[in-house]
Formats: sequence, C-alpha cells, structure tokens
Amino acid sequence: MSKKIRIGIIGCGGIANGKHMPSLSKIDEAELIAFCDIEKERAVKAARDFGTADAKVYSDYKELLQNEDVDVVHVCTPNHSHAEITIDSLEADKHVMCEKPMAKTSADARRMVETAKRTGKKLTIGYQYRFRSDSWHLHKLCDRGDFGDIYYARAHAIRRRAVPTWGVFLDEEKQGGGSLIDIGTHSLDMTLWMMNNYEPQAVLGTTFHKLGKKKDAANAWGPWDPEKFTVEDSAFAMITMKNGATISLETSWALNTLHTGEARCTLCGTEGGADMHDGLRINGEDLGKLYTNQVQIDGKGVAFYDADQESDADHEARLWIHSLLNDTEPVVKPEQALVVTEILEAVYESARTGKAVYFDDNGRRVPDGERTDQVLQ
Repeated sequence: MSKKIRIGIIGCGGIANGKHMPSLSKIDEAELIAFCDIEKERAVKAARDFGTADAKVYSDYKELLQNEDVDVVHVCTPNHSHAEITIDSLEADKHVMCEKPMAKTSADARRMVETAKRTGKKLTIGYQYRFRSDSWHLHKLCDRGDFGDIYYARAHAIRRRAVPTWGVFLDEEKQGGGSLIDIGTHSLDMTLWMMNNYEPQAVLGTTFHKLGKKKDAANAWGPWDPEKFTVEDSAFAMITMKNGATISLETSWALNTLHTGEARCTLCGTEGGADMHDGLRINGEDLGKLYTNQVQIDGKGVAFYDADQESDADHEARLWIHSLLNDTEPVVKPEQALVVTEILEAVYESARTGKAVYFDDNGRRVPDGERTDQVLQ
C-alpha cells in the first residue's frame, strides 16, 4: 500500500456528503480517487467537490472495484445493499468502512465478518458516536474500571418529532426498520462498547407504528406521508446478558415525550455510575457521602479561549485511516457490530411474535422450536 490511502466512495448521497467525504478530505494521508452512485450526476458532483484532479466516476460499483488504485471503499448506500457491496469489495481486495447499521439482517452481517476474516482485509462499521468527546472519555473510565461491574444500563435514542422523510428511510424493504435500526443502533452500540459485553442471553422487545399513521403531523423535516411510512416510529426492549447484566433500550423518531436525546447511555455499576443527560455526569460514593461530578468535555477553562474540538466524524475518519496505515485493529470491530445487528433483529422478532428471543453459546438466536429449559435458565 502507498503512503497515501486511496479511497473510493460508493453512494454519494446525504451520509457521504455530510460525514465521510468532508472528514476524509481533511486527512493528509488520504485522497479520494473514485466515486460511484446510481445517479451519476451525484458522483460527478462529489468528485468535483472532494476528489483528486484525476478522480474517476462510476454508476456501477462493480466497475469501481476493478480500479486497482483504490485501497479502501466507503459504503454509504441504503441498508439493504450494505452486505452485498461490502462482501464484493472485500473480495476485490479492498478494505471497507461500511455505514451503520452493519446490514439489514444478522445473516448478512455474519457473512461480512466471515469474508473479512477469509480475505484478510479490514472491515469497520460507521458508529461515529463512539468518537464523540464525551463517549471517548467515558469509555476510558470504563476501561480503567471506575464503575466496577456494570450490571444495568440504558441505551437512549429518543426524538420527539424528527422523522427522516427523504431517501428510503421510511421503506421497510430497503431499510429493514425505522428508528430502531436507524438511531437505536447507535445507542446500543455505544452501551455494549462501554460495558465491553457482547454476549446476549435474551431479548424481549416491542415496536410501535402509532404516530406514523397521522396525516399532516408536526415534524422537524416536514410532514411525512402515512402511506409511505412502513416502519416503526418507536421501539423498546429489555436485553439480558449471559453474565446477568441488563440493558433497557428505548428509541423513537416520534413519541409524545419531553425526555429526548440520541446516542446516549446510562451506566450503573458496583463502584459508580454515569449518564449523558446533562453533559457527562459521574456519580458515586466516597467516605460515606454521595457525589455527582460534571466532566468538562469541551476543553474550555481559560478566559477568552475556546479549545478546538475535533468532531466525532473527523475523529472516526482519522483513526480509521491510521489503522490502515499502521495495520492495527479499527476501533469498531466487525464482530462487535455483528452482535448489535443480532440484538436489533431479535427485538424485531420478539415484537413480531410476542415472545422473548434467546441466544445460544455462539451468539446465534435459538429457533423457537428448539428452545429448552436449559436455554431459558
């Protein structure tokens, strides 16, 4: 590999323009040399805005994969195509950054992991909120053991009225779901990462399609079309882990609540706890007294000076490129993202069947007819 990481972008829509391409363009060791979109004019514009002078443009991603100059591919397409494009890219000897969620189904996600292992190429998933300043600091505290055994957590991704009405967000066939697979995936990923716990035991979940049926509804991006709103507007779940830890997952695009917040988690451990409801707050007990500490994340502290802050997207892109240059593991490991997908799929299955979903010792869901008393214990 050359000293510069040469990148191809597959899917030049909102997430590519809003996150991937701007962040990658700031990295000296990276250059964007190929762009693909089924609407070729979007690829042309992306190449003009972010590409090298000789950047290539494609409307078929398989043609981009034939470009031997491309070292790594960023997959920024709708959920249903993540697995196919990622697997084809890995087979074409490219490293891959795939946007979240990893895949529409856990079977597809597992194939992605297996292909990365077989080909020896690096694969990571775009869970950028791990790289937010408060998340990064909280993870360091967790790693240091400040909270002891984290046995209860809450994963929050609640919007009052912010349903994405563009693209294919409301299309169940192309996305696989609504708020749960879109923003709930971020909060669940963050929570599992903080707990360093990727062994689910059981999931009991519910999904709702209540407010999505309303016409002319108040919404951050204008009213949605109820006829096209085919996914859930909110979802909730209780997740138990094999070590007995419990996670409460709550997510919504539309919910009649004033308690909102995305990509946040609450942690409760034997030695202390933390939450992200009013900045990053750490709580515990010391010398027989309870305390709450507010962590100063913004870097401020000197009069008339605001420290520069790297955005979560820029932080994510920089560490990803450096993992390629230095041949180190990416921060978001594909095996971790697979577990997130397994749990999300279990929530949907539980909501559909009205039953809890259980996992075996290999992290795979146990078919309903094969469950035994031993599994339920």
